[in-house]
Amino acid sequence: MSKAKSETTPNNFVAIDFETADRYRDSACAVALVKVENNQIVQTDYRLIRPPRKKILFTYIHGITWPQVADEPVFAEIWPELSPLLEGADYLAAHNASFDKSVLKACCRSADLAPPDIPFECTVKLARNTWNLYPTKLPDVCDFLGIPLNHHDAMSDALACAKIAIAANQTS
Repeated sequence: MSKAKSETTPNNFVAIDFETADRYRDSACAVALVKVENNQIVQTDYRLIRPPRKKILFTYIHGITWPQVADEPVFAEIWPELSPLLEGADYLAAHNASFDKSVLKACCRSADLAPPDIPFECTVKLARNTWNLYPTKLPDVCDFLGIPLNHHDAMSDALACAKIAIAANQTS
């Protein structure tokens, strides 16, 4: 989404962030969604998810452990509850969108659910195109925009992503 495109891009979207347990894309152990309407955050949701395998390799990144998710619902149980947040959204926003898109598709495939038919917009590309910002890791963009961040906390990351997209929409 370039600066010129953001002038005509609708301002209704959902920012999404996943944390994964291991190297497989179907291993979501947390998800956060932030619904934005007319450049205003109107709803948020965060869920822990029991991943398909007990070994959580990335606890050192996000702090989520197996005992925290062992009794949580699996993706197939929570996604039908979360997907109504996507109603009316013109796109899903994610920082490094290819990752979150691949996690969502893999989790939907594993759960035998249809993935949402909504395009993804990447806030990495958005930050580069709007502010010519490099590096564009999430902490760098948040520092530039003055957005608080507890990196690798799914809700904090999704809120930051939403605020980046809002700021870019308002810049044009």
